[in-house]
Amino acid sequence: NDLVRSIVISDDFTLTALFISLNKQASDEKLFQNILDLLEKYPGSEKVYFGGLPYLRLQISRDIRQDLSRLMTIGLILMLAFLYFSLKQLRGVLLPFLVVIMSLIASLGLLPLLGWQVSIPTILLPVMMIAIANDYGIHLVARFQEDHVPPFRYSKKELAQRMFSTLFAPVLLTGLTTIVGMLCLLTHLLIPAKQMGILAAWGVFFALSASLLLLPALTSFLPLPRPVVKENRAHKPRMEKLLFSTGQFITQHPRAIVGVAGLVTGAAAIGLLFIQVDSNADHYYRPHHPVVKASQLINSHFGGSQTISLVMSGDIMNPDLLTKIDEYEKRLSALPQIGATMSIAKVTRQMTRVLNDPGDSLYDAIPSDRNAIAQYFELYAMSGDPTDLEKLVDFPFENAQIVTRINTSSTPELKRLVKKIEKMTAGDPSVTQIGGWGLIFSELADLLVKGQLLSLIYAIVLVSALMMLLFRSIAAGLLSALPLLVSIVVLFGLMGFFNIELNIATTMLSSIMIGIGIDYTIHFLWRYKVERQSGLDYHQAVIRTLLTSGRGITFNAFSVIIGFSALMFSSFMPVRFFGFLIFISILVCFLGALLLMPAVVVLLRPKFLEPSFNRSVNTMAFMNTKK
Repeated sequence: NDLVRSIVISDDFTLTALFISLNKQASDEKLFQNILDLLEKYPGSEKVYFGGLPYLRLQISRDIRQDLSRLMTIGLILMLAFLYFSLKQLRGVLLPFLVVIMSLIASLGLLPLLGWQVSIPTILLPVMMIAIANDYGIHLVARFQEDHVPPFRYSKKELAQRMFSTLFAPVLLTGLTTIVGMLCLLTHLLIPAKQMGILAAWGVFFALSASLLLLPALTSFLPLPRPVVKENRAHKPRMEKLLFSTGQFITQHPRAIVGVAGLVTGAAAIGLLFIQVDSNADHYYRPHHPVVKASQLINSHFGGSQTISLVMSGDIMNPDLLTKIDEYEKRLSALPQIGATMSIAKVTRQMTRVLNDPGDSLYDAIPSDRNAIAQYFELYAMSGDPTDLEKLVDFPFENAQIVTRINTSSTPELKRLVKKIEKMTAGDPSVTQIGGWGLIFSELADLLVKGQLLSLIYAIVLVSALMMLLFRSIAAGLLSALPLLVSIVVLFGLMGFFNIELNIATTMLSSIMIGIGIDYTIHFLWRYKVERQSGLDYHQAVIRTLLTSGRGITFNAFSVIIGFSALMFSSFMPVRFFGFLIFISILVCFLGALLLMPAVVVLLRPKFLEPSFNRSVNTMAFMNTKK
């Protein structure tokens, strides 16, 4: 019986399936609780698996709630440990941590106020706030420690004023670029990504405001701590030695650094050819997870867990149209991605097999007379329940659907299948609609790619524009984009080489990476320009910048990396991959700011970084000559 075999009973008779249709008001939570109660009431030796979209929704919602609390706890513990290890002061821990807590409350508190639901992208929000919100405080505390050294020339109030005055512009710009990067998610075509962008931008804005206003105010009246950075020490700390050696190497070998960066970028670019897009929700979990196990069983024994339906319109009892439905079904069944099909034509042929002998012309065939077809359905209505057919045809017999079950969870295979079906039915007016979750997941893959490209383009353009405004130079925008472009190529190249798909989480990588990664370049260029204005030459300015701002940049980068590492403990594979990829991207941005950018500056010597007093000195010399 084709209506049963490989649909409700497996070919080897070891598995059977129960299909449950839900009404629109059904609650996933209540449904599965009732099912579990029934299983407990009638126990047996059989092993029961749950599959299908309602169960997947329920499992995802449960894991989201679990992830939110677990990842937030892990992130906070990691951040506290890192802050103390890096800044070695209690205030160096408490001040940035205070900003983190405030920004978490601000961003997560906005979620229910706007009436939005928690989704998989929302899992990233608390970890993102933990990783980003302390960055501005880290730079401020590092500057405080840099100024608070023997012989203690500044009072508490003066130290707070220096924190604010020297870092206001670069910290403000880094915050604005991060906000712009988050808001570029509004160009994404997925609503959860748009919502996450708004929530993250608001949280970063709150963290930026608290860092620039609250932290200097608190510093102005808190007791002065013991100095961490000491002048004229015989034994300098390892980080200072490393930064000094790095500065010397950069100034001596800038061409080698640029050349190596070019080779690495070129090699990584090859991986761009192998990037795959994955929109299948089954791949949210590890291979041994019950959700994946159930999906594999359904795909291999019951035709498939996803469906694509073709809606045919017209006089369904017309032999020509019913024959066309039958022909479509046969052609669809021959496609390798389709494990099972069902249609009103198959039901008709099954009835002819029951009511006719194998040698008859009507056996396993579509009757050529409309009245004969009508009689078959009349007999079925008299002997059975006509509502059995409501999933395949409407009661006026004006619309019918061919239901295909897809036996693969591969997004590329799904896209190829959709293209074959669209080509097969092109130009046929009787095929009025093509739908189903298989089609939705196929189109979702296209939306992921479009959203990634749009947010990437907007983020680079807007961040570069902000850099142009800050330094009043077009070259500044182009130069600052260089480490970002290298990071983007390396990031997506590695995704291609390691078969990490572009999915609902990783599709937000580019905007977030650009918004965060540009910070290190801003701090380097800003401090470098200050050192050049103080009279240092190119080589001296690079070394001095690395010894001062390089310390804060290093702490900043690794605080982001460690903060996002909490995502590696998520229940969802896309979120885990996001945590790994953000580690790679931020690391590349960090190396680009501390290695590639200084080397490029030494080689190109851009005019926008020239000391401003050069022009006034030249003017004074000209005036003296005239006199």
